[in-house]
Amino acid sequence: MTDKITPERRSANMSKIRSRDTSPELAVRRAAHALGYRYRLHRKDLPGKPDLVFPGRKAVIFVHGCFWHQHPDPACPDGRRPKSRPEYWNPKLDANVARDALRKAELEGRGWRVLTLWECDIGRGADLAETLKLFLGLPARRTGAGSGDMSG
Repeated sequence: MTDKITPERRSANMSKIRSRDTSPELAVRRAAHALGYRYRLHRKDLPGKPDLVFPGRKAVIFVHGCFWHQHPDPACPDGRRPKSRPEYWNPKLDANVARDALRKAELEGRGWRVLTLWECDIGRGADLAETLKLFLGLPARRTGAGSGDMSG
């Protein structure tokens, strides 16, 4: 099967795909912050540059696009492989899946806990807050300005 769009149009489409600050990633960041979790973004010193890093909790979160990372859930429509140009897509997508597994194993080998959140689950309104709390534990208690003990 051949591609239904021109190579120029395909190239333009592909150039617009981002690897960071995607809508699903921003949704996870907003939810984590609203719950009181504090995190770092895309730490280059960690395998795979996780999307969110919680250093004090030794935990990382990857927010994966269902197509690029091949979501294994058969109910996910975006996790399917293209029918056109399988000689190009199959090795590329297989390499992504293998790299994801290797990075996860490397992180776990260093003592990090790893959570992968899938784009379709975030978009379907999965209970993101509950998932984050279960994975990360209770957020640190927030104290407002002036709430500290001033006795002395």
